[in-house]
Amino acid sequence: MKRVQMRTGALGAASAAAMAVAGALTTPVAAQGMGDEAALAIEEIVVTAQRREQRIQDVPMAISTLSGEEFETIFLAGEDIRALSARVPALNAESSNGRVAPRFYIRGLGNTDFDLAASQPVLVVIDEVVMENVILKSSPIFDMQGVEVLKGPQGTLFGRNTPAGIVKFETRKPTEELDAYASLTYGNRNTVNAEGAVGGALIPGVLKARVSGLIQRRDDYIDKVVVDEKNAVGGFRDMAGRIQLDFTPTDRFSALAKFHVRDLDSTAALFRANVIAPGGGVVDRFDRETIFHDSEVNNPQKYNSWGASLRLGYDFDAFTVTTISAFETTDGFSRGDIDGGFTGPNSFFNPANPPQPPFTPDTIAFPSETQDGIDDLDQYTQEIRFASPGDDRFNWQFGAFFFNSDLKITTDRFFVDPSTVLHENTAWALFGHADYKITPRLTVTAGLRYTDDDKDFEVLSSPFFGPTPRNVQDDKLSWDFAVNYALTDQITLYARHARGFRAPTIQGRDVAFDGAPSIAQSETIKSFEGGFKSVLFDNRLSVNAAGYWYEINGQQLTAVGGGDNLIRLVNADRGVGYGFEADARVQILEGLSATAAFAWTKTELQDETLAVPPCGSGLCQVVDPLDPNGNALVDGNPFPQAPEYTLYLTARYERPVGEAGLVFVSTDWYVQGETNFFLYNAPEFRTNGNFEGGARAGYSYDGGRYEVSLFARNITDKVNIQGAIDFTALTGYLNEPRTFGVNLTARY
Repeated sequence: MKRVQMRTGALGAASAAAMAVAGALTTPVAAQGMGDEAALAIEEIVVTAQRREQRIQDVPMAISTLSGEEFETIFLAGEDIRALSARVPALNAESSNGRVAPRFYIRGLGNTDFDLAASQPVLVVIDEVVMENVILKSSPIFDMQGVEVLKGPQGTLFGRNTPAGIVKFETRKPTEELDAYASLTYGNRNTVNAEGAVGGALIPGVLKARVSGLIQRRDDYIDKVVVDEKNAVGGFRDMAGRIQLDFTPTDRFSALAKFHVRDLDSTAALFRANVIAPGGGVVDRFDRETIFHDSEVNNPQKYNSWGASLRLGYDFDAFTVTTISAFETTDGFSRGDIDGGFTGPNSFFNPANPPQPPFTPDTIAFPSETQDGIDDLDQYTQEIRFASPGDDRFNWQFGAFFFNSDLKITTDRFFVDPSTVLHENTAWALFGHADYKITPRLTVTAGLRYTDDDKDFEVLSSPFFGPTPRNVQDDKLSWDFAVNYALTDQITLYARHARGFRAPTIQGRDVAFDGAPSIAQSETIKSFEGGFKSVLFDNRLSVNAAGYWYEINGQQLTAVGGGDNLIRLVNADRGVGYGFEADARVQILEGLSATAAFAWTKTELQDETLAVPPCGSGLCQVVDPLDPNGNALVDGNPFPQAPEYTLYLTARYERPVGEAGLVFVSTDWYVQGETNFFLYNAPEFRTNGNFEGGARAGYSYDGGRYEVSLFARNITDKVNIQGAIDFTALTGYLNEPRTFGVNLTARY
C-alpha cells in the first residue's frame, strides 16, 4: 500500500518531510514496474488531527483529506481557498469580499457575518498556526503538502472558535535532498497561475531550506455599461512567497523557522442588481461580461500581509517539548458598489450628465458604495506542548496556549465621515489529551481544555457615536471522549462525544450606519458522532462513513440586510443539526481510479421569539410568519449557507506510452443541494442544484518529472448564485466563469 503523509510531526520533521513530499507529489507513473498488487493499491493516508502522526483509520473522528494531483488540479485556474467548497463532504465556502475574508461552513454550521472582525465556528490552521481573522484565512494555497478537514468540535487541542471544525493545511517542508518544481498555467482572459519551489540541504545533516512562490493574475474582462468602460473589473493579481529554514544540529533538537508574505491587488466581489429572478433562479438576460455599476471606482481590493513563525523541539528521554511562536500582520481594504446597479439620471455617483436610461437590469432604489479596511491587524500566538515519546499503548500530551490580536477597522460610506473602531482580543488556555489502548483492538481517547477569552471594543472615530466601549469575557471547559475499535485489520469502528464553544463576539460595523454595536454571548455545542473506516479488497477500495448529531445552545447568528442593510449579532435559543456523510476511493483497474464523497445535512433553528428584518427591497416573497413589527420569525428554518447535500465525484484514467511516458485524463464534478442564504426564508434567496465540473488531459514523462496538460474549470460555464444582498434589489454574487488553458510542470 502506498503511503501519503499529510504533514510532519512537531519533532522529526527532517526525517518525515522527504516521505511527505514524495507522497504529495506521487503520480501514477510511480507504480510502473511494480507488481500488480502494488499498482492497484490505493494510498494510505497519515494525518495529524490529534497533533501527532496517525493512520486516518486510527483517529476516532471524521476527517477528509485532499492532496496530490486532485488537490493541485482545483487550483490550476488561479482559484483561491474557496475552491475547496463542496469538494470535501459537508464543507461549504463563500465570500462577499472576493478573494479575501472567506466564510467556511462544516456540517451546516458557519457564520454569514461579513465584518472584518467576524468570528467563525470554523478555524483555519496553517503549519500549526491559528489564522483567526477572516483576512488571514484567505492565505494563498501553494506548495502545499495537503489539507485535512476535521469535522465536529475540536476544542480540546485547537481551542475556542472551533465548534464546527477545522480546515488544516500543511506546507511542504525542507528536505535533505535537492527538491524543486515549477508549474506554469496560462488560460483565457490572460489567466496566469505560476508557482514553484526549491529546497535542499545548505549544511548536510544540519541545515535545510525551502523557498517557494506564487503569482496568480487575470485581466479585467467585465464591461461597465452605465459609465461606458470596457474591461473595467473582474481581474486580480495575487503574489505570495515563503521561506523556511530547518535547523537540526543534534538528534534531539530541531528548529523550523518560516517567513511568508502576500501582496494582493484585485477586484472585490461584484454584486449584480436584479440578477436573481422573482421566485428564484438567474434572470434570462444575464451576461457574465457585463455589469451595471454606476460607480466611477472599479471595486478595488488591496491587501498586504506577512507573518513569521518559529517551531522549536527537544527530545528528552521521557518526553518531547515543542514550542510554536507566531506573528501575523495585515492591512488593506475592499471597496464595493453594494447596490450592484444603476439608479437613473439622479445617481449619486454619476457625473452631472450621466447616460440616460433605459438600462437593464431594472434600476434600483438608491445607490450605496462602501469601503471597509483593516489598519494593521497584529496577531501573536504562543504554544508550548509536552508529549510522550509515543508507543503502541499509551500516548499523552499537555500544554498551554496564548493568543492576542488587535485591529482597527475603518468603514467609509463616502457621504459622511468614515468610522474607525478598535477590536482587541486576548485568550489563553490549558489543555491535555491522551489515548490508551485497552486491548490490541480497543483504544479510548479523552481530552480536556480550559479557555479564558476576553474582548474589548471601542469607537475611535464616528460621525454618530463617541468612544462607546464594550467588553465581553468568558471562560469555558471543552472536552471530548472517543472509542476506536478495530473490528478487523481492515475495518475500524468509532464513536465520539465532544463539547466545544465559541467565545463571545462584538459587532461594530453598524457604528458607520448610525447603529449601535451588538454583542453575541458564547455559544456551546455538544456533538455525538459514530462511523467506520475501511480499506477493502486487497487495498483497492477505501470507504469511510459517519453519522452525527449536534445541539448548539445560545447559537451565535448574524442578521444581515433588511431595509437599512444593517448587520446585527443575535443568540438563538438552540440550533440542531444531524446528518450522514461518506467518501470512497477505488482503484477500479490498473490505470483507472475514482473517488466519491456525499454528505446530507439537516439543520434547524429553534427559537420561537427570534425575529429578523426580512427583504428590504420588498421584491422577495418572504414565507415566514411576521411579527407586529414586520420582522420574520425564523423558528424552524435551516441555518444559512447550509447545503442540504453535497456530492463530489472524480475519475482518472492513465495509460503508459513508451518506456517512460504516460497519458492521462481526469474529471471532477460537484453538486450542491438546497441552500438558504439568510436566516429568513424566501425562494429568491435559496438555491438548489448548483454544480460545477472540471476536466484535465495530459502527458507526463520520466516518472512524472515533466508534464503538460490541457484543462478546463467550470467546464459548462454554469452560473451559480453563491450569496445575495437583499436591501435594494434582488442582488447576488456569483461563481467564477469557465476558465481553460494549458499547464506545464517540471519536478526535480
